[in-house]
Amino acid sequence: MARFKVVISDSDYGDDAAIERAILEPIGAQVVLLQAKCESDLFAEAADCDAIVNQYARVGADTIRVMRRCKQIARFGIGVDIVDVEAATAAGILVTNVRDYCTEEVADHAIALWLALARKLTTYDRATHRGLWRWQSGAPVYRIRGRTMGIVSFGKIGRAIGARALAFGVELLVHDPYVPAEAISAQGGHKVDKDELLTRADYIMMQVPMTGETRHFLGAREFGLVKPGVFLVNTGRGPTVDNRALYEALVAGRVAGAALDDPEEEPAKKARWDPAANPLFTLDNVLVTPHSAYYSEQSIRLARETAAFEVRRVLLGERPRNPVNNVRLASGAMSLDPA
Repeated sequence: MARFKVVISDSDYGDDAAIERAILEPIGAQVVLLQAKCESDLFAEAADCDAIVNQYARVGADTIRVMRRCKQIARFGIGVDIVDVEAATAAGILVTNVRDYCTEEVADHAIALWLALARKLTTYDRATHRGLWRWQSGAPVYRIRGRTMGIVSFGKIGRAIGARALAFGVELLVHDPYVPAEAISAQGGHKVDKDELLTRADYIMMQVPMTGETRHFLGAREFGLVKPGVFLVNTGRGPTVDNRALYEALVAGRVAGAALDDPEEEPAKKARWDPAANPLFTLDNVLVTPHSAYYSEQSIRLARETAAFEVRRVLLGERPRNPVNNVRLASGAMSLDPA
């Protein structure tokens, strides 16, 4: 009989859990792989699990209520908006995440999207494939050097985006109420409030986490303030941008183009998805990637190994490296400092 039961709620790695099993089975853990698309899909296996690892499936209060002995909820990624951390803490369940596994990938992806928009790469590509060989097919294209980039959220990824962008000669504006002006200045940027960034930036780079405060961080009011002709890149959470308001701003010409790594509906979290439900997919000046900014072969492996080793540590009564909440481990051996 297995010493522990670890449930993987879902993953987009197919039926492959070899990495997690190689780390967890040696300590006597049974690894159960699901592909849950709603909370009720978790209830049966979560009831007697010792830990649950999740990628897109929400682990909310309803799931936490059925858990009889769970010690840990471990995210495969950074954000914990799909975990009810408050309910987990009240139940004495530790929440962990994976940090610093994809900073370089997301920053590279954001810069690639930005350059594709600014240099009209997709427009030129479509034109040449149609047999139109004219530089005017992408006009107008403006020189990047000397223009202004605004970055919203200046954590590790935001700073990595800024460092790359400065090499292109842009002025860097940053809006992040949690980062001191001195720290932003040290990275070559200037701290501004939200509205100043919107009115001055030629390019807006969104790297905003999903919280109750950041849903529709960019909406109709904000798109009414933006500098006409602005380009928007969002490699943060999809719902931080109101897609209907963005569509209207694009059609009206206030926003010249947008690149999104995830639309607002976040398709990977849905059992069924139809792009026809989102009007952004009808526009030629919108570039969408399938929440792939974090991806490289190296980052995927690191995320999986890190999450699995966090579970291994907790099940063995050891201190995890990436705690999100402040709860006493089930062993009672230690308390965790607040994240």
